[in-house]
Formats: sequence, C-alpha cells, structure tokens
Amino acid sequence: MSGVMKRMGMIFRAKANKALDRAEDPRETLDYSYQKQLELLQKVRRGVADVATSRKRLELQLAQLNKQSSTLEDQGRKALALGREDLAREALSRRAALQQQVTDLETQHATLQGEEEKLTLAAQRLQAKVDAFRTKKETIKATYTAAQAQTRIGEAFSGISEEMGDVGMAIQRAEDKTAQLQARAGAIDELLASGALDDQSGMHKDDIQAELDRLSGGTDVELELQRMKQELAGGPAADQQAIEGGTSQSQQQDRQQPQDTPRFDKQ
Repeated sequence: MSGVMKRMGMIFRAKANKALDRAEDPRETLDYSYQKQLELLQKVRRGVADVATSRKRLELQLAQLNKQSSTLEDQGRKALALGREDLAREALSRRAALQQQVTDLETQHATLQGEEEKLTLAAQRLQAKVDAFRTKKETIKATYTAAQAQTRIGEAFSGISEEMGDVGMAIQRAEDKTAQLQARAGAIDELLASGALDDQSGMHKDDIQAELDRLSGGTDVELELQRMKQELAGGPAADQQAIEGGTSQSQQQDRQQPQDTPRFDKQ
C-alpha cells in the first residue's frame, strides 16, 4: 500500500505540474513577480521613513534635553553667585542626570542613523533592481509575444494548428469525396458504353447504336430526296403513268390469286 500511495502521489503531482505548465503564461508570471518586487520596495521605503521619523524624534528630545541642561547650568551658576551653594549643587545634579539621558539618546540616535543609511542604500539598490527587472520583463514579454505570433503564423501556414487543422481536414474530406464521385461517374459511363449495364431511361446509346441510327437517318433522307426529284422531273404525266402502272399491277395480282371457292359439304 505504501508503494501504491507513493506512485499515486507521483502521478498526481506530475499531472498537476503538466496542467499548471499548460495554464501558465510567462508574461503573467513576470508581471506578478514585478508586482511583488514593487510591494517589497514599498515596504523598504516605509521602513526608511519609520527609522527617519524615530531619528527625528530623538533629535527633538536631544535638543530639549540639551536646552534643559543649559538652563540648569545657568541656574547653578546664578545660585552659586548668590551664595546658594546648595541650590547650585542641586542644579548640577539634575544637569548630570540629563547628561546621562542625552548620552543614551545620542547612542540611540547614532544607531538609528546607521540603520537609516543602510535602509536608504538598500532601497536605492532595490529600486535599481526593480527598474532593471521592469526593463527586462518588458523585453521578455515583447519577445515572447513576437515568438508566439510567429509560431501561430507558421502553424497556420503549415496547417498544423488546431483551427487550420480542422479546415485542412474538411478540405481533404471534400476533395476525397469529389474524387470518389468523379471516379464512380466515369466508371458508370464506361459500363454503359460497353453494354455491361442497361440504361433504364432509354436515353443512353452506345457508339454502335448511334452509328446505325445516323446511317439509317441518312438513308431515309436520301430516299425522300430522290422521290422528290423524280416527281419534279416527271410532272402530271408521270403521276398519271404511275397511277396506271399501279392499277395494272393490282389487276395482275388479282389474276394470280386462285379462284377456288370454298365448299361446304352437306352432312
């Protein structure tokens, strides 16, 4: 079961990877990466602004403490001038406490100033990288788009694309059916001409029958033409002679016929 589950997991990951690879558009991936870099650059810039704000706040606190320290020093000097050594001592004690705070704030200020410089330098470097990536991204996208268009044009010309493949198959089927119908029509004509098949409509004639019909028609025309020539050459006398000749021939045929009469036997 362990081996089967591992194999199923491998097959599932392979199928998922193939599906993701098919659905992935490099241009969208580059745009997403550029967007994430811009977000990172924005965070770095906000960090620089926050550090600068903290540094500025420390500077204000330092200025205030230094002002208080100067005020205490003046007060202590005046108290000492008036013979109030105790007040002068108290003023100097407070000034010493302020000086400790100033020292701590100056240390924090130096640290923040260093962090600000680092973040500023990092932001500048990241900005340069983002700008370079944007230029490269647009170049890659343009190259990919051009290559994709060139590939589609090549597939269309070669007929291997899905759209043009369907059109090519339809054209091929139409050509095959046309060639098949032409071959069938030619074969039927040859069979009808050879007499292997009968034309049920009676309209199709083979070559021999057509030649015989042509000769027969030509003979009828020649005979009719000869008769008309004879009629025109003989005139009315020829017509009368032809009628008398026809009558004599009819009488001779009547004489040649037997004169036997049928007999009816009486029973």
